[in-house]
Amino acid sequence: MEAVQIGLPALALIIFVALAFDFMNGLHDAANSIATVVSTRVLPPKYAVAWAAFFNFIAFLFFGLHVAKTIGTGIVAPSVIDPVVILAALLGAIAWNAITWWLGLPSSSSHALIGGIAGAGLAKAGLDAIVTAGFTKTAVAIVVSPATGFFLALLLVFLATWAVRKMAPFAVDRRFRQLQLVSAALYSLGHGGNDAQKTMGIIAVLLFSQGYLGDDFYVPFWVVLSAQVAMGLGTLMGGWRIVKTMGSKITDLKPFQGFCAETAGAVTLFGATWLGIPVSTTHTITGSIVGVGSARKASAVRWGMAGTIVWAWIFTIPAAGLIAFGCYELARLFY
Repeated sequence: MEAVQIGLPALALIIFVALAFDFMNGLHDAANSIATVVSTRVLPPKYAVAWAAFFNFIAFLFFGLHVAKTIGTGIVAPSVIDPVVILAALLGAIAWNAITWWLGLPSSSSHALIGGIAGAGLAKAGLDAIVTAGFTKTAVAIVVSPATGFFLALLLVFLATWAVRKMAPFAVDRRFRQLQLVSAALYSLGHGGNDAQKTMGIIAVLLFSQGYLGDDFYVPFWVVLSAQVAMGLGTLMGGWRIVKTMGSKITDLKPFQGFCAETAGAVTLFGATWLGIPVSTTHTITGSIVGVGSARKASAVRWGMAGTIVWAWIFTIPAAGLIAFGCYELARLFY
């Protein structure tokens, strides 16, 4: 199937849209990195976003590019990818992110992008477009990543509770206020490492489809830097609607719980990134927050809000996919 060839101005425009999505990803998912540290009052909001943005940016120094390669070649067959598919996928993801940001729902930017790619690929080539192994791996991660965050958070709460059993409550609070700076940094590293790579993969496969990368798919260093900068800037802007949901509407957090949630989420993201699995940072930290809340008692979790978030998760891939499908069909009229 022959790919659509475009000129440099159109190519630059689509790359700009991809970086705009990355910026929005940082804005939308800032809550993942800072909600716990803000809600526990360890850092004021303006310092929290700067802290998270810095570690978002430097994440490329610590991780390979396995997730970028999964996004670029593991969701839709590279032979199907062309600039129109990429643009439709980005528009679908951006539209769904805007809707959920407006509603204050912590949905997954990652899965919005994956849904967009799948929807646009289906519009162009039908079911043959989907790379079953890669799409299945991502779908399984929808369940596995929050579950892993949940159980790791429970385990950390029990271990940390035993470790501080002889300390006074004031000393525990002071110690975990310090430790939460470290856990927030680690989580932001994991966020930047996994999420920014999705935009890297999109831009790289776009360049590959146009013949700019030669015969072998890879991610140019300028793409790595531009994606990390865009995500860092988006995080710096802060997604305050979603921060409120994540930081206080699911469960009440103290520095002790915030540290356990962030550390559990960071460990989950590090593992997924090294394995090349594009997981949702939103799902991961939400599972971790529910885990620390459940460790106190089941009633400490506001299950109604948690249920609303789960519904947003369920609808993300099909909703973004449908929007991208429609965008691709509309684009057919112009080329």
